[in-house]
Amino acid sequence: MPILTRRSFLSVAAAGAATHTLFARSRDLLLPRGIAWTDVVNWPVEGRAFAERAAPYDRLPARAQGVIRKAVWDLSRQSAGMIVRFQTASPELRVRYRLTNARLAMAHMPATGVSGVDLYSHDGNGWRWVAVTRPSKQDVAARLFVNQPTSKSRQFQLYLPLYNGVEKLELGTVEGFELQPLPRRSKKSKPIVCYGTSIMHGACSSRPGMAWTSIMGRALDREVMNFGFSGNGRMEVEVGQFLAELDPAVFVIDCLPNMSPKLVAQRTQPLVRQLRKARKDTPILLVEDRTFTNAWFIKPRLIQHEQRRKALRDAFASLQADGVNGLHLLAGDGLLGKDGDGATDGSHPNDLGMTRQARAVTTAIRPLL
Repeated sequence: MPILTRRSFLSVAAAGAATHTLFARSRDLLLPRGIAWTDVVNWPVEGRAFAERAAPYDRLPARAQGVIRKAVWDLSRQSAGMIVRFQTASPELRVRYRLTNARLAMAHMPATGVSGVDLYSHDGNGWRWVAVTRPSKQDVAARLFVNQPTSKSRQFQLYLPLYNGVEKLELGTVEGFELQPLPRRSKKSKPIVCYGTSIMHGACSSRPGMAWTSIMGRALDREVMNFGFSGNGRMEVEVGQFLAELDPAVFVIDCLPNMSPKLVAQRTQPLVRQLRKARKDTPILLVEDRTFTNAWFIKPRLIQHEQRRKALRDAFASLQADGVNGLHLLAGDGLLGKDGDGATDGSHPNDLGMTRQARAVTTAIRPLL
């Protein structure tokens, strides 16, 4: 049996103390001690257009149930486009939230985009990405950053899940540090209201902050209200009646990917006239369908694009000839780029495609603001 000298005994004792300290620090990091939790449900959440909701983070009002189709109602309960904006000097930030749906991911879209929350911070020049959660169950708890001291408050934007709903969301800051909500940007400038399909809804971006509407919102520094309904963006006047209640800077209508040429011909004019009756001077941007990235190879898809776009252009020309003002048209060819690399499955943009579509729509909208 080895004999410990005084020096070796002290070394072992010091090592033991260091191990205990390391364990204690690890334990302290894992436990929410010294963290103050704040429920943000009553904060001025951006992208949440209506006050009377069936649940805290629904996109349409409770009275829409039974008026719109059930598929649209169910999708409207997902928190796509909503942003929690705040400032704090806390050196650590945590989040915990409960999702409404156990389906955390999809075959072509990761859990970070479907069910994650996505944090950005302002660096003095613009919004920069910081962290995203990686949900593995409906109850999510995560540390967004730690050991990041600052001498003054930093501004943050937390994007909520694209294809899941949120029952409850809380932010955790180190006790003693203030956490203050930021005002909605629509208090100073009108928001942008977008109505469309799964592409607008956010498929298939890797994170909520990479949906094209999110990218556009950062580029224009505007609140964006996302009414993308996956597979169900069909220019329905039942949806339009609720959009017409809003007072945006611009309406963006991007529904063609979910519509046949016949539906485009039937529904474009009624929706536009409905919005124009409610908002006489608000610009309306009609967006053609993006081109499938493999349409060069699968020729019938090119024919479908041509037919839908012709129907939209014909409706656009008829509306203009009838004296409907403030209409604008954005061509779809090239929205995702020309190299074929802008989509996950040929249809839904990846982050590259989202960036390209955001750039195109932003360029079209800037002169209208």
